Formats: sequence, C-alpha cells, structure tokens
Amino acid sequence: MDIFIVKQFLGCSKELIDKLGKLVDRMSINIELPSNDSLKLLAPQKEKQNILDPMSYISKGIKENKLDKNKFKSSFVPAGQTTQLIVGATPETDLKILKLSEGLYNKLNLKRVYYSAYVSVNNDKNLPALKSPPLLRENRLYQADWLLRFYGFKASELLDETHPNFNNILDPKCDWALRNMDKFPVEINTADYFTLLKIPGIGIISAKKIIRARQSFLLDFESLKKLGVVLKRAKYFITCKGTYFDKVFKFNQTFIETNLIYQERYSLPTKEFKQLSLFDNLQPTKEDKIKCLTGSL
Repeated sequence: MDIFIVKQFLGCSKELIDKLGKLVDRMSINIELPSNDSLKLLAPQKEKQNILDPMSYISKGIKENKLDKNKFKSSFVPAGQTTQLIVGATPETDLKILKLSEGLYNKLNLKRVYYSAYVSVNNDKNLPALKSPPLLRENRLYQADWLLRFYGFKASELLDETHPNFNNILDPKCDWALRNMDKFPVEINTADYFTLLKIPGIGIISAKKIIRARQSFLLDFESLKKLGVVLKRAKYFITCKGTYFDKVFKFNQTFIETNLIYQERYSLPTKEFKQLSLFDNLQPTKEDKIKCLTGSL
C-alpha cells in the first residue's frame, strides 16, 4: 500500500488537521531545530509551543482512533506521526538532540524522528561555515535512534554531560559497551533477551535466534556462526560455556578498543595494526549506512 504523507503547516486549524488526518497515512510536523534558543536565532517566526501543540493534537487523535476504532468511520493517520531535526546548524550536543527525540517517542508516541545533516548554502552570520555536511554525525544519531526504539536503551545511558557527543569512529553501542565494561563479558547461554541486545554486534534477529536455539542445546562460538550471528564485534564481549573466543583472548578495555577501532575504520584483521591519522576524513562507512537502514547493531 502506498503511504501518503502530508507536511502539516503551522497555524492551520484543528478542523483542517482532522480532515487531512482521515485522508493521509502519515503526518509530519518538522521541528527542524532542537531547542527554543535555536528557533529564536534561526527561525524567529516559529515558537516551540506552536509546534508541539499540533503534534500533541495529532498524537491524541491517533491514540483515540486506536482505542475506539468502531467510533471512527475512517482511520486517522494510521501510519503515525513523524518529525525532522536538522543536525549541525546550531550548537546543541548529540545528548540534547537524543533527549528531545526520546521525549517525543515517549510523550507523543511518534513513529519516527528523522535527522538531516545541515548543508551550508549561504554565509549568514548566524549559520556555521561548514566545509561539508556532518553526515557521520547524522549516521550516529540514526544508529542511536534504533537503540532507543528497539534495544531498550535510554538517552542517559548512551550519553551524559561528561560524554555529550557520539564517538566518531565507533557506533553508539560499541562506544557504550567500552564505557561499561563492568557489564561484560556476557555468558551467551544464560543472558536474557534484553541483555543480549546490549552486546555490540547482536541485533534483534540474532538475539531471538540465540534464545530459541539454546532451548535445545548449549551454544558455543561455532554454533553462533551457524546461526548466522556475526562475531566481528560480539566476540569481544561474550563467553560461551564460560570461555572466551580463543585461548589468547584478552578481556581488556584497551585491547578491545584498539581492535574495534582498526576493524571499523580500516576493515583489517584483528591483529593487524595501522597508525590512525589525525587528519582522516571522517565519513560514514558502508557498514555505518547499513546499520542505519537495518538497525542491526
């Protein structure tokens, strides 16, 4: 079925929202800028409450429609509500942006928050002079967004005031794991579903396969490979039957971080090393982009 989306214009009446909501599958009110101060700076014609009020009205309509379908002759925004945030045009941290997204998901039950890397098109004094759009940052936010919606993470777990922005080289789940080594290694044969989801490299599909398979037999690393579990990152954070990936494995943060960085940036074998340049052009890798589309983290 085709999904018809309408961008709702600020200031339109509730009556018009009601009519449009019965004609389209999805509605979107773009917040664009992630704070009230940024709105005042770059979009003074917009006010925070004038954006949130219609979003709340649409959210309420969707909820009422689901609670009493017999009351409505036609569905109201059946595919849900979305919004968009521009990344990099203003100085907000990733933590600030992610907390805003988390609030929108929890309070307004949004279907998706989309992130758009800022593209510099003029030399206005209020805009940053960027040589290129912050595409890697956009990717990291999309990856973190999956973790919020499907992996049981909270924004305050992924980032905090001492660590307000995502790692340029490692994806948000790997970065979180390295900062929380006390939670690892995880024994693959006893961990519950949500603990499995915390392991870098194990996504929703792999976690479900592990839960099903171990009902019949104890899993080892070879079993995981046969199940299709990718061990590129996971092998550093798990044990199978109480043992690590191999006899010489070191459960050490520095060892793990060094290997992960070189694997992610240069796709080299675990024990092959290359000096990391301070001047690398940090752009999303092909794997980064795939993670954003599939949510397999």
